[in-house]
Amino acid sequence: MTALAHSTQTGIDNRKFGMWVLIASECFLFGTLITNFLIHKASILPGTPGGQQVFDIEITTWSTFDLLMSSVAMVLALDACRRRDLFQFRLWTAVVVLGGLVFLGFQYYEFSHFLHNDFGFTTSLFASSFYLLTGCHGLHVLVGTLWLGTIFVTSLVRGDRWFNADVVETAGLYWHFVDVVWIVIFTVVYLYIYL
Repeated sequence: MTALAHSTQTGIDNRKFGMWVLIASECFLFGTLITNFLIHKASILPGTPGGQQVFDIEITTWSTFDLLMSSVAMVLALDACRRRDLFQFRLWTAVVVLGGLVFLGFQYYEFSHFLHNDFGFTTSLFASSFYLLTGCHGLHVLVGTLWLGTIFVTSLVRGDRWFNADVVETAGLYWHFVDVVWIVIFTVVYLYIYL
């Protein structure tokens, strides 16, 4: 399909426009989840662990760094796609996918550690709102990782015949949004708990 088949009256590719609409609605979702967490951050039952007892700020900092570096790789992948450099595109797209998988691995480890320390979903309102917020974000990372993985596989199958910068840019918008949301979550959930 040609780019004209996907344009809107505004001149913006309708896939990008649709992604911006999705991001706007996701802002409301995450805004609600973050507000819910802030309301319940002090709702810790006596005898149950809170954030200071179970959070490992070093591990979460490393996972945050990983996600931020995957955003840099996303920029490099889009640039390579626009330059029609298939090798660089595949390399940086694979780095983004790997970054997403590493982040999910960190989150799995963290959740397992929490559950081992009796910090489960039903431990308190604080725990429930924490898992709801961070779990929803993890689901978004999974979706982005799968999406970029399919783009990577498409580049392997179609080779030089596939260089669609609009598709990669749309996926990049989603990936950067997920990263920005994590920066807010990291600040509000993990850093704010120590204030």
